Amino acid sequence: MCGIVGYVGPRSAREVVVEGLRRLEYRGYDSAGVAIVADGRIAAEKKAGKLLNLEMALAENPLPESGTGIGHTRWATHGGPTDSNAHPHLSEDGRVAVVHNGIIENFAELRAELTNEGITFRSETDTEVAAQLLGVELAKGADLAEAMHTVANRLEGAFTLVAADAQTPGRVIAARRNSPLVVGLGEGENFLASDVAAFIEHTREALELGQDSVVEITDHEVKVTDFTGQPAEATRFHVDWDLSAAEKGGFDWFMRKEIYEQPKAVADTLLGRHTDDGALTLDEIRISETELRNIAKIIIIAAGTSFYAGMVAKYAIEHWCRVPCEVELASEFRYRDPIVGPTTLVVAISQSGETADTLMAIRHAREQHARVLAICNTNGSTIPRESDAVIYTHAGPEIGVASTKGFTTQLAACYLLGLYLAQVKGTMYGDEIHAVVKELESLPPLMQQVLDNAQPVLDLAARLVDQPSVLFLGRHVGYPVALEGALKLKEIAYLHAEGFAAGELKHGPIAIIEPGMPVFVVVPPRGRDQLHDKVISNIQEIRARGARPIAIAEADDATVEEFSTTVIRLPKVSTILQPLVAVIPLQLFACELATVLGHDVDQPRNLAKSVTVE
Repeated sequence: MCGIVGYVGPRSAREVVVEGLRRLEYRGYDSAGVAIVADGRIAAEKKAGKLLNLEMALAENPLPESGTGIGHTRWATHGGPTDSNAHPHLSEDGRVAVVHNGIIENFAELRAELTNEGITFRSETDTEVAAQLLGVELAKGADLAEAMHTVANRLEGAFTLVAADAQTPGRVIAARRNSPLVVGLGEGENFLASDVAAFIEHTREALELGQDSVVEITDHEVKVTDFTGQPAEATRFHVDWDLSAAEKGGFDWFMRKEIYEQPKAVADTLLGRHTDDGALTLDEIRISETELRNIAKIIIIAAGTSFYAGMVAKYAIEHWCRVPCEVELASEFRYRDPIVGPTTLVVAISQSGETADTLMAIRHAREQHARVLAICNTNGSTIPRESDAVIYTHAGPEIGVASTKGFTTQLAACYLLGLYLAQVKGTMYGDEIHAVVKELESLPPLMQQVLDNAQPVLDLAARLVDQPSVLFLGRHVGYPVALEGALKLKEIAYLHAEGFAAGELKHGPIAIIEPGMPVFVVVPPRGRDQLHDKVISNIQEIRARGARPIAIAEADDATVEEFSTTVIRLPKVSTILQPLVAVIPLQLFACELATVLGHDVDQPRNLAKSVTVE
């Protein structure tokens, strides 16, 4: 959470930083601020609310021109979203400005210490502790890099700190521990940011930093050290998407654009994953086949939408590999003393690769000598770096806070993993694996068909705009799709929405069914006749109580029409792969309903894209 930008170079730092914050606003939008170094002082402006409020304030009271600046867009943790709690925070003497992502867990102790020394705090945030500590070190004669090393070693928790010193223009210092930070390498200029999207307009060359790193940038140099001040390694990489990928491209919302990008994103995730004879080759998996053959249990850990992708993966992996597979909420995993060991494969699913709960979970798993495989979209992020293997999803930037193409590309990666494990373990014949891979590769055009025929879904959203509650039902892999449909509606339309396993309807949830209530039902393909017939029975139960069943069913399934008020048609797909097409109408419905209700679809209240604090 929170977006950070730092810049040193010949351009207007104010303009570069504000533009970078605009591209990072998906990470938090409770407040925003910018600070520049000019004429031997820190000049700063910050405002509660969205970035537009800051831009209006800067238009009225422009900051001096400078080539050195830092900025921040906030998702509030310590202290409410007010002007005084917005970043940057300054030391008491105004010499140093700091922006921060994460949580400083020992801030109360440090704040009490500083207060006893006579320092007055102007905010409720933990961040101001770091600013004041840096100010104390500078007052003792340390330079900013020395001060950052000292302060970083005193802080506990997860943090990225970026600081500028009024007395040393042309220089920005940052430190990271368990929180994202990337360096952008320009010609005669350099950048710091939480995400490469902040500087992609200016450079596609970047450095990924190791854990507990301090980095100093000037216009011509980047210097990386560890927290003790010793030189540290950083890995250079090239960003393989450009600015246009982060623009709306004519859509009203990034979320809608990203929904429509799903066919290409899934195709990109599947690209180049097998040899000419059909054998899967997942180059990023650095675990030997011997070790994989010895895996006796798989545990998938994830949060939010990624957790639902993991639920689908459980069905696929157990079906194809005949290995027990559990799906765990990352936030609960390490607190229940899980049974893991050398024959356990922990699969961590994270769009950003920085999700704090998931990161802590994989560290716990590795302490227990489990092997860890990450499924992630962000090259160079922490979770892939700390895993034994990784499958990148190649979804490109996802700016909308509510994940869409993140979900479907994670599904594609999970399917690839399941098939690869089946290949290694010999639980499927080669021609069987090849047939499933071929069907997977045929799905992007079928996903496009669903998008091309979306008008009935959009019309349905307009008709249901006054509904206070919506339910979602599914069986087998349709159950996590139902949960994801409900989550999307909660996230962006702010409606009461619940997803249930359809077989559980009679065990309690049916009590909340009321006349006229919309109930989306994910109907499995008829190839699984028993499964299909059970869901048809559920639809009849709903209809008998006056609710409005909305069936999501394959194109030629006539059995749903008698009992459903609305039928949304899907192309014919194997049951286990159906989530890739079945989730799209639910994404579109949530996006359209939120739009009709007048909500900010891309930046829903209280949420941020990347949850980098526990």
